[in-house]
Amino acid sequence: MADLFNTDEPKAPPPGQPLADRMRPKTLAEVVGQEHLTGPDGALTRLIASGSLGSMIFWGPPGTGKTTVARLLAGETKLAFEQISAIFTGVADLKKVFEAARLRRANGRQTLLFVDEIHRFNRAQQDSFLPVMEDGTVILVGATTENPSFELNAALLSRARVLVFHSLGEDSIEKLLTRAETMQGSALPLDEEARAVLARMADGDGRASLTLAEEVWRAAKPGEVFDAEGLQRIVQRRAPIYDKGQDGHYNLISALHKSVRGSDPDAALYYLCRMFDAGEDPLYLGRRLVRMAVEDIGLADPQALVVANAAKDAYDYLGSPEGELAFAQACVYLATAPKSNAVYTAFKAATRAAKEHGSLLPPKHILNAPTKLMKEEDYGSGYRYDHDEPDAFSGQDYFPEKMGRRTFYDPPERGFERDIRKRLDYWSKLRRERQD
Repeated sequence: MADLFNTDEPKAPPPGQPLADRMRPKTLAEVVGQEHLTGPDGALTRLIASGSLGSMIFWGPPGTGKTTVARLLAGETKLAFEQISAIFTGVADLKKVFEAARLRRANGRQTLLFVDEIHRFNRAQQDSFLPVMEDGTVILVGATTENPSFELNAALLSRARVLVFHSLGEDSIEKLLTRAETMQGSALPLDEEARAVLARMADGDGRASLTLAEEVWRAAKPGEVFDAEGLQRIVQRRAPIYDKGQDGHYNLISALHKSVRGSDPDAALYYLCRMFDAGEDPLYLGRRLVRMAVEDIGLADPQALVVANAAKDAYDYLGSPEGELAFAQACVYLATAPKSNAVYTAFKAATRAAKEHGSLLPPKHILNAPTKLMKEEDYGSGYRYDHDEPDAFSGQDYFPEKMGRRTFYDPPERGFERDIRKRLDYWSKLRRERQD
């Protein structure tokens, strides 16, 4: 890039407005890194062309363009744009926003209400959006960095389409830097390696990449070009040790998972700390620990899932870096817990059976008979209420008759599942006795 511009005297950005704000796209076509949404055949492009824009949830990491896209959507569809943040907005504020939107609608203009950090609203606050969404007072566009399936009400999700925003890849970051150089009228005073390091520092965040670039322009003396070490010195930030989307990321998470599965707490802690040091998202690690709890420990120690989820709550409460200790504690707990993949294996087997026999009805004796016709067809006939039976166990068959009994769950003689095995063996014995 250096030969395209005069690099003798890097031009400092004008005071006031940050570079990232000055470079906000003016049209959806200018948005970088979200072509699956904003490209010629993107989901949002199609919605605009159809003339029908419904409520949406934008889910993705910071700095991927969620706010910008919402603002551009309002412009493209001639809607009034209203922006609030769940962090700073209370119930009284919401009522004022809704009332203003009703007034606009009465005057013939609909409102696109953009709610940043929507997952931070509690359940009751989320429910307050439902009436104004249903009657068309607002088109809601909520932005969240958290999984909507876990953080948003089902009622809200059922009325909104979830659109996923991706972290910006290397090519997208390079496009932004090139545009910034054009706007500045000078090349970034970085050598090739330092330029790649800056892109890694941004970690898929377009806004962060432009903020870093602006710091570099401010720091550079006339004719000065920084190498990778110089870049890290002036911005006071380490580059991630690996690219989260590449092999280093997957190699380390694989090593962490296998160390936990192999009951080696020391190796597990080592890989956990390497990923922290590389700048990995702690909540990603928290999700992986939950996965390890259900896949590799299961009911051998039912507390494993409780501990893994509690670590996530502790991190939410403490933040970084203090909350990372909660993940370390969970990691050691999981590594030292008895291991079992019996539930994991049973789930896969039951899923295969469900696909194979998905059209079979359950046996009639366990179906309710709410209508006269169903009673005449013997629905519910012969059902025995287990609590009224000896040992609170009737021994009836519950599988579809054409399928016959199957065994999916086979607990090992380890941990808590040793006790489950005893119960299952006992019930199996009773079932045989009562069916003879």
